[in-house]
Amino acid sequence: MAVESDTVKLGPNGKPIRPFVMPATLTGKLKVWRLLIYRRLVQFLTLLLFFGTAHWGWTLFNEPVLMGNLSSSTLLGFIPLADPYAVLQIFLTKHVMESEVVLGAGIVLLAYALLGGRVWCSWVCPINMVTDLSSWLRRRLPISDVFRVNRNTRLIILALSLLISAIMGVAAFEWISPISMFHRELIFGLGMGWTAILGIFLFDLFILRHGWCGHLCPLGAFYGLVGAVAPIRVRFDVPTCTHCGECAKVCPEPQVLNLKKATEVGMIASGDCTNCGRCITVCPEDTLSFGLRTQNKTDVELPLNLKIPS
Repeated sequence: MAVESDTVKLGPNGKPIRPFVMPATLTGKLKVWRLLIYRRLVQFLTLLLFFGTAHWGWTLFNEPVLMGNLSSSTLLGFIPLADPYAVLQIFLTKHVMESEVVLGAGIVLLAYALLGGRVWCSWVCPINMVTDLSSWLRRRLPISDVFRVNRNTRLIILALSLLISAIMGVAAFEWISPISMFHRELIFGLGMGWTAILGIFLFDLFILRHGWCGHLCPLGAFYGLVGAVAPIRVRFDVPTCTHCGECAKVCPEPQVLNLKKATEVGMIASGDCTNCGRCITVCPEDTLSFGLRTQNKTDVELPLNLKIPS
């Protein structure tokens, strides 16, 4: 356990516990914000490629750059891309799918399996920008959760969406997906996307912190299952960790920060980790970093005394 030495608290490794302090210089701030900036660039660039191709006729090598939407699209006129969760729903409806769609789902599934599963949630999904805004506001306003919801609820919704798809013969979640509605409205200007997004924003802000992405979204649950085997992980350097808790304060999925498990395997192993990198940039000891999955156990065993918020 951490002990006190006069006024300085020590972590389980005997080092002083230091809180995260935002640097005063712009250069220091940019270093802290770097992964957030990278994520926003990826999200905006993805939307821009769809929008530019649809409205401005963007081409590369005389082929449309990115035609379609997040459910089904074509890259450079010949590379099919498809949402594997949507394709799985359609498969369960027993509708016949074109081979290009199945191939596109396989390409996307492999890409996210290699990159980290729920990297989709923090690096690509346009709704992430909306839920991040509500989270930012909650940290600055005296707002408490109205009720609690188990994070495994999204797995139940995932299972129900597949079951309903099989029974009703329609892709259940695709009919009501706020992600698809919002993206289609951003690109094509039609639908109820803005209403759905406003609902998610208000729900996350006033009802439940990280309510949609962290507790309800079945697409996030799907990529969480994929992320369980992904090779790119947040690595955990056991000897340097003082259990200051700064990582848990900013993590949208704080339950993944099981430091006892991380001590055993040297990484954040849960597939629910979105690889957003928030924890990396606020860690005062540089304990966390991106790296490849490892199964080698560390020789250092530290007690777990970090309380992870729900």
